Amino acid sequence: MTHILAIDQGTTSSRAIVFDQALTPVASAQEEFRQIFPRSGWVEHDPRDIWGTVAATSRSAIERAGVTAQDIAGIGITNQRETTLVWDRTTGAPVHNAIVWQDRRTAAYCNDLKAQGVEEEVTDKTGLLLDPYFSATKIRWILDHVDGARAKAEDLLFGTVDSYLIWKLTGGAVHATDATNASRTMLYDIGKGAWCPDLCRLFDIPQQMLPEVRDCNAGFGETRADLFGRPIPILGVAGDQQAATLGQACFEPGMMKSTYGTGCFALLNTGREKVRSQNRMLTTVAYQFDGQTTYALEGSIFIAGAVVQWLRDGLKMIREAGETQPLAEAADPAQQVIMVPAFTGLGAPYWQADCRGAIFGLTRATGPADFARAALESVGFQTRDLLEAMRADWDPGDTVLRVDGGMTASDWTMQYLADILGAPVDRPEVLETTALGVAWLAGWSAGLCPGPDTIGDSWALDRRFEPQMDTAERDARYARWTAAVKATIAAGPLSP
Repeated sequence: MTHILAIDQGTTSSRAIVFDQALTPVASAQEEFRQIFPRSGWVEHDPRDIWGTVAATSRSAIERAGVTAQDIAGIGITNQRETTLVWDRTTGAPVHNAIVWQDRRTAAYCNDLKAQGVEEEVTDKTGLLLDPYFSATKIRWILDHVDGARAKAEDLLFGTVDSYLIWKLTGGAVHATDATNASRTMLYDIGKGAWCPDLCRLFDIPQQMLPEVRDCNAGFGETRADLFGRPIPILGVAGDQQAATLGQACFEPGMMKSTYGTGCFALLNTGREKVRSQNRMLTTVAYQFDGQTTYALEGSIFIAGAVVQWLRDGLKMIREAGETQPLAEAADPAQQVIMVPAFTGLGAPYWQADCRGAIFGLTRATGPADFARAALESVGFQTRDLLEAMRADWDPGDTVLRVDGGMTASDWTMQYLADILGAPVDRPEVLETTALGVAWLAGWSAGLCPGPDTIGDSWALDRRFEPQMDTAERDARYARWTAAVKATIAAGPLSP
């Protein structure tokens, strides 16, 4: 057996990539699926779309690679985190659409809990803040709002997307997750490495609904024989941002990566130290191998690549994402448009669930090019917010940011990122580091790939972007951004 199948189930699409034992991608397949917006601030996925696109792309990638299931040594799974599914343990039927990580329907409930003074306990145990972003309040919402769900809760199973895929792939034989995904549910004590009964009681969630938590490099059962022609072992699982951390070979404390997909997520490896943030960063599990946990500080931005999707699908200013770079390059330097893309609230370090987006600095001369530039610049500004907060919590010294994800293909965006951070930005040769991370996990578990001590030697730099903007200009631009954010937060939800 010489190949690995990586399943990368994301927010807007599912993708499967076949890697060889040198971790070179051989073939891939990708399918987008429907985004469901029942109300403002609500985001859902149909579980049938998630499973259907994963099964189809997995089969297609294997076929395109010119191999068979006999050649696949193992499967690695990475997934959109926090997205919540609840299904019947007997029939396998979901009781509701998946509630996506971006969804804000439980904001009022989170505010009620904060008013009761329980956030300190939640943060102390989970490393997270009380926010609709995480899974716990989503589970409770499903139990309380789906007819009959609360009454038959003991017959239901909860899972993040990885758990649901494992359950489907194994024909219901395995209900499990890994430590990285568990750490994003707001029900998992990251210090003890176990589900927390006190938090289950707080959110009124039966603990028997929860999956078994395993190491990232553990076995997660075998696929049904009929799916690919023979059972294939599932040998590695990690949430998408932690998988990207592995793919970027950020195994040493102080190393930092940032992934630019639908949202933007920066992780700073803090090693064995579980750093408690004083600046509203998250403390999370970076990875867990053979029972040993490595922690990270994380900053989560809800809207990064999604702002480009909005220009395309909402405003119809562009036909495809690649048009934003030439537009940004053509923008009027005299325009000082600031876009705060708080479409589903602001994430770290603000955590303003009810905040909504705003645009500042519009003039009669403002046009599509200025919108495109402001959209791309917003990603750099938000990343600087995260870096400033992380440095205040746990200073890694001179920072080199390793980047990945679809937006990093834009040289203009990456140069602006380096400029506004005042720090080098390294783009690797392999941009799809999320899939690469779990391909390595599965390959390591299968004995095809070297372990974490040496895998970093294979990380290859495509290009380093050095900051070119002078300090005064950088600080002036960032000051305009922070003023715009303060004004956006002050405006609050614009409801009568």
